[in-house]
Amino acid sequence: QVQLVESGGGLVQPGGSLGLSCAASGSRFSINAMGWYRQAPGKQRELVARITPGGFTTYADSVKGRFTISRDNAKNTVELQMTSLKPEDTAVYYCQVFITTRTYWGQGTQVTVSS
Repeated sequence: QVQLVESGGGLVQPGGSLGLSCAASGSRFSINAMGWYRQAPGKQRELVARITPGGFTTYADSVKGRFTISRDNAKNTVELQMTSLKPEDTAVYYCQVFITTRTYWGQGTQVTVSS
């Protein structure tokens, strides 16, 4: 049974920084792409960033230059470092991983950017 455990998140002032981490366990197979999505109230879930096992990254235009995704293939972890945070970054952030043909999601962690 694959499990994703997220940590990080919380309340931060505009312009501040925050880090998210996600650890995957329970898979017999190698993890393919790992990523972060977010969902704000009343909005659809959207891709924030994704990283392949080889380190190729994709970012949403709204976070380019501010967020950095990284992963540790040996530990099956993925991190999201967020800087210059804006109120519009407020959302529940979800970790996502692809293993073979299946997608797995974390439970979500709240990020609130407010003064």
